[in-house]
Formats: sequence, structure tokens, C-alpha cells
Amino acid sequence: MYRVSKFYKNNVNNKFSFRLRELRLNNNLTVKQLAERLKRSRTSVYGWEKGINEPSYDILLQLSEIFNVSLDYLLGNTDI
Repeated sequence: MYRVSKFYKNNVNNKFSFRLRELRLNNNLTVKQLAERLKRSRTSVYGWEKGINEPSYDILLQLSEIFNVSLDYLLGNTDI
């Protein structure tokens, strides 16, 4: 099994966390409002934004639809 280095994982997590918060704020959504749209708790959204937890693939898809961005953008793989 291939292991992802801790640095790489944290770097990807930081990009996602930053993008999620940036997108939420740019769309004038509170943590509570985004959590309600995703049918998740505020604690979950807060954890994703702080890089404490990672959302499931299904949540990533919902986030990309809510913010009208690609998964690559959301995960920080591209700036387009």
C-alpha cells in the first residue's frame, strides 16, 4: 500500500480548508447555513475548514455543486 507523506496530506488539507472557507465567505454563507445545505453539523463544516476532518467524496461533490467549481479547484489542484 502506498503511503502519503504527512507533509503532502497536510498541504492538500490546507489548500482544501482554505478554499472551502474562501468560497463560503465569498458566497456570503455562514457555517450554519452551509451545514444546513449539506445536512451536516456546524462542527463538521468547522472541522473541514480547520483541517481537522476531511469530508466524504459525496460531500465534496455537493460542495462543488453548491459553489459551482470543479473538484480540482476545491481540492487546490488548480486555480481555474
